[in-house]
Amino acid sequence: LMDVLGPGTLSGIRAFFPDPWPKVRHHKRRLVQPAFVHRAAQLLAPGGTLHLATDITHYADQMLSVCAAEPLLDVGSGLVPRPDWRPITGYERRGLAAGRPSADLIATRV
Repeated sequence: LMDVLGPGTLSGIRAFFPDPWPKVRHHKRRLVQPAFVHRAAQLLAPGGTLHLATDITHYADQMLSVCAAEPLLDVGSGLVPRPDWRPITGYERRGLAAGRPSADLIATRV
C-alpha cells in the first residue's frame, strides 16, 4: 500500500506492537527501520503523525533513534506512556500481565 500512495496523502500511520524480533540476528526484520520510517514520513501530510507502540524496551529505544534520525519527523518529548485514547491491544494485555509496560512514540511530520 505504501508504494501506491502519493506523498502527503495520510494524516496518520499507526503501528502498535509490531513483531519485535528479539534475537539480535533478526533485528533486520523489524518493521521500524530507516527505510520504513522515511517512506512513512513522506506519506504523511505536514502535521500528520506516526504513532508507534511496543512493550519491548530495546525495540522502543530503536524506534526512538530511527525516528529521531529522520529529518521529516519531530519526535517531540520522545517515548511516552500509553495515551488514554489508544485502545489496549490483546498483545499489550499479555505484556502487561508479564510485567512489561508499553511505551508509545508519536512523531509528527514537519
